[in-house]
Amino acid sequence: MTIVPTGTDIAAATPAGKGVGPLLRAWRERRRVSQLELALRADSSARHISFVETGRSRPSEEMVLRLAEHLDVPVRERNSLLLAAGYAPRYSETPLDDPALDALREGLERLIQGYEPYPALVVDATYTVVAANRGITMLLDGVPESLLQLPLNAMRLTLHPEGMAPRIRNLGEWRGHLLAQMERQIALHRSEPLRALYEEVKAYPAPVTAAGGDEPAPPVPYFALPMRIEHDGRVLSFVSSISTFNTPMDVTVSELAIETFLPADPATAKYLHSLGD
Repeated sequence: MTIVPTGTDIAAATPAGKGVGPLLRAWRERRRVSQLELALRADSSARHISFVETGRSRPSEEMVLRLAEHLDVPVRERNSLLLAAGYAPRYSETPLDDPALDALREGLERLIQGYEPYPALVVDATYTVVAANRGITMLLDGVPESLLQLPLNAMRLTLHPEGMAPRIRNLGEWRGHLLAQMERQIALHRSEPLRALYEEVKAYPAPVTAAGGDEPAPPVPYFALPMRIEHDGRVLSFVSSISTFNTPMDVTVSELAIETFLPADPATAKYLHSLGD
């Protein structure tokens, strides 16, 4: 398991060169919040919000941050809003290999190692793998070395026709889930690197069964969409969960996500535990 530096080049949520008013209006409209509703949330007035959006009033630094919080603006884009309003960025962007983040890295390592034998990994905003445990290594059995060169990308490994995709028995469903997840993130971040990755993996061919679709799932009462993947002559089923940091104060930390894979049936759990015996 390795943690590597992350250096994502995430574009600002809206084009540079605009004042803070149009940027805030764009975020408000994206969140489908009226000026009155935003004013009530931020303890302001609809008139003041209108004046800010049209450039007739310059918001204070505190007001910019308050509006960004109530609009759930990502941390990186909050810095962009502050700059557009004439203030210094509030949130640092510390490289993941910086000594200041030693405690974070060690904590992430302990967390995903403690999740073994179940798979777990940590990715950044463009799905670059910055940490993974032995459960993930098990799922990558058979993936060619050409796809295992650092830095690894979780989406590419999963959906590439030479990666895990040929072994995923419900690839159509799982692929649709992953692409929809990326679409939601692109709408939030407007990241050009993420958009490029999306276009790449969307263009990969999706292997199907002779019948033209995913292999029918067994009659198991799954509680969430599983990833059903073939491994060593058996089919393992997992459901995934994604966690992020609460109230991050650093751009790098705000864009990290921990994905864990929980066995979706007793047979999968039993098999994974047998590997550690």
